Amino acid sequence: MTAVPDPRPTASKDAALVQAMFDRVAPRYDLANTIFSLGLDRSWRRVAAAAAAPAPGATVVDVAAGTGALAFELRASGARVVALDFSQAMTVTGARRDRAAFGGPALLWCNGDALRLPFADASVDAVTIAFGLRNLPDPHAGLAEFARVVRPGGRLVVLEFSRPTWPPLRALYLRYLVGAMPALARLLTSDPGAYRYLAASIQAWPDQSALATMIAGAGWSRVRWRSLTGGIVAVHAAVRR
Repeated sequence: MTAVPDPRPTASKDAALVQAMFDRVAPRYDLANTIFSLGLDRSWRRVAAAAAAPAPGATVVDVAAGTGALAFELRASGARVVALDFSQAMTVTGARRDRAAFGGPALLWCNGDALRLPFADASVDAVTIAFGLRNLPDPHAGLAEFARVVRPGGRLVVLEFSRPTWPPLRALYLRYLVGAMPALARLLTSDPGAYRYLAASIQAWPDQSALATMIAGAGWSRVRWRSLTGGIVAVHAAVRR
């Protein structure tokens, strides 16, 4: 197994700095994600929503929801979805789009800290997080906090960047991260530094197997994963013990 990078708290993941970064990129966040992923981000989120498989009326908390891209996919199942993010600019942008698309809020929008969720113990049916676990100051603590609020038998779904499983693709992807993506960011965004941070955080993140071990160590069982796009991203699913 590949050596496991240490995802514990570091100065580069200071919560206030990361929050400010996401506040700055919120207005063009979805557009940039679609361009940088070559349009694949939407299909990745559909797979994550299918893995969560919430029943109609189930309560799902989508942590680090951003502007609600995954939360809207979850809402299509008839679940009651709380879109939670610590960036107020993200939730304001998402809520505005929510009203424009549905004429009223289809989601429940909430500013909150992923490490201190504003929910009682065992009070929700599932927690999802897409491309956000990597940004938490302490991912281990985040996974344990998710386990606290999910009822026994409830689900966790993590959609996150991962490690390409084919060496030639891995090498090509690394060149994209350190070269092409920062160049595109300078053209497309007002904060190219945010995407340099993104590239560095992806390279430092554990691979599929190591993340599964981390999840299992935080109160979750039956952990499994599915690699997407050759392992550029992976969906991990687990059940609350």
